[in-house]
Amino acid sequence: MYKFLVSRKAGSMEKIALIGIIAVVAANLFKNGKTEYAFFISLTGCILIFYFGIGKLSTIFKAIERIKGYLSINSEYIAILLKIIGITYISEFASNLCKDAGYSAIGNQIELAGKLCIMAISMPVLLALLDTIDRFLTA
Repeated sequence: MYKFLVSRKAGSMEKIALIGIIAVVAANLFKNGKTEYAFFISLTGCILIFYFGIGKLSTIFKAIERIKGYLSINSEYIAILLKIIGITYISEFASNLCKDAGYSAIGNQIELAGKLCIMAISMPVLLALLDTIDRFLTA
């Protein structure tokens, strides 16, 4: 089984799914007796899944660079898009961990803060869009 996890032949999604399933089964074994162990097993599973998922970022960055080559898009907008993706992932990750630990109110507040951060970061894009619309309407 261990060879499957480190094998290059197995795709990343298979590794992620296997880690997730093992973490859930192991956490459920400890859920009734030692709940703190269940949380730490869940946290470890999340960190491992994050590790394997983060490896795909280089592929995404390469694709974004190719898209920038095809289109004349302001680099600032691409940076904003990447920040929004990062904020979304981090806030979802933290929120789900809090909810799994039984602190759903804190998890909901993390989600709200993430949405507010996304709104604040996306304002330059919205303002550029409104400027473009204004130029078309006044021309």
